Amino acid sequence: MAAGSLPALSPEDPRLQLRVENRWRNIFVTQAEDVSLHDKEQEENVNHIPVITESSSRILDTGVNTLQRTLLLKKQLKVDEVNTELKQKQLEFRARMQILEKRRAELLLKQQETKDRAVKFEKFVEENEVKRRRALKKYQVERKQNEQKEKEKSELCVHFDQLQIRHQYLKQRVEKYKMYEEYLRKILDLLPENYLEYGSDSLAMPIIRRHETLSITQQTLVQHLTGLSEELEQGQRNLDSLKQEHNTSKLMINKEMSELQTQWDQIKEKNKQLEMTLQIHQGQNRDQAEEIGSLMIAVKNLGQQCHLQHYGSLDDMKMLTMMDMIMEFILDKADLERRAMRLTDSGSEITKRSAERRRTGSALKTNNSSKVHLKSTSKTSGGSKLLSSSKTMQ
Repeated sequence: MAAGSLPALSPEDPRLQLRVENRWRNIFVTQAEDVSLHDKEQEENVNHIPVITESSSRILDTGVNTLQRTLLLKKQLKVDEVNTELKQKQLEFRARMQILEKRRAELLLKQQETKDRAVKFEKFVEENEVKRRRALKKYQVERKQNEQKEKEKSELCVHFDQLQIRHQYLKQRVEKYKMYEEYLRKILDLLPENYLEYGSDSLAMPIIRRHETLSITQQTLVQHLTGLSEELEQGQRNLDSLKQEHNTSKLMINKEMSELQTQWDQIKEKNKQLEMTLQIHQGQNRDQAEEIGSLMIAVKNLGQQCHLQHYGSLDDMKMLTMMDMIMEFILDKADLERRAMRLTDSGSEITKRSAERRRTGSALKTNNSSKVHLKSTSKTSGGSKLLSSSKTMQ
């Protein structure tokens, strides 16, 4: 009883008293903190514990207190697992290789079968090609034979048509000459039985000879008629060709005539233009001749007024000589006038000069009028025309 009873505890036993201590709070880094509690509590009462992210094997490998035997056993276990996986992979590889070998054998067998089929097919194709060539050659031969037969058939048809036409013609002739046959049969019935014994003296021989002569004459006439018809056809063809040539030559001649007519019209128009040009030149020459004639008359008038005795007669004088004479006369008169102007001292000379002046005044007036007329004519014709006309007059 004493051993089994419990000891009595006093109320003052420290084990029965409650003690409240300020304990540290363990907070993991990954846990979210309570903001309200964090504001109230102090940070010194919080113990932060970092989160472990490494694997257990890594912790064991890096652990200081880990035994080498434990690590060796783990490595051995891993090696065994790897060997097991390797053996399994080798078995799978061998199985796959066996499957591949089997497939390769099947593929080789199929290739051999394909080659055999290809050889058979090539042989079959060659045989078909030989058969095709043989059939094509046979077809060509038969086609040529058919063409030849068709040609012969067409020729035979044409010949048959000709024979039918000939048969119809002969049939018509037989029907035409049937009456003569009946007539001859009746004659034979009427003739005596021994009519052939008469020979050449019989009455039938002249008739037969006459018939032969007439038949020969008929054949000759038919041949002659055939030749004449052929000549007529040939002449008709020649006539047609001549007509065609005539029409062609007619067209060519008409074309040449139209070209010649055009050329003739052009030449006619050109001749008209040349005639008009000739008439214009003739009018100009006529005017020039009139001007030259008037110039010659003026020169002759001046020559008559300015005649000098040592030049001879005016009828035999040339035009250039006459013009030289006129020039000399005018120069003499001018020199004489200058001398008369200087001689003003003596009265006799004055009277002579006055008389000479009166005489020379009349001459100068005539000379001035002739000079004015000569200048007007020389302006129209020119000095070159005057010289050429004077040369022609010489």
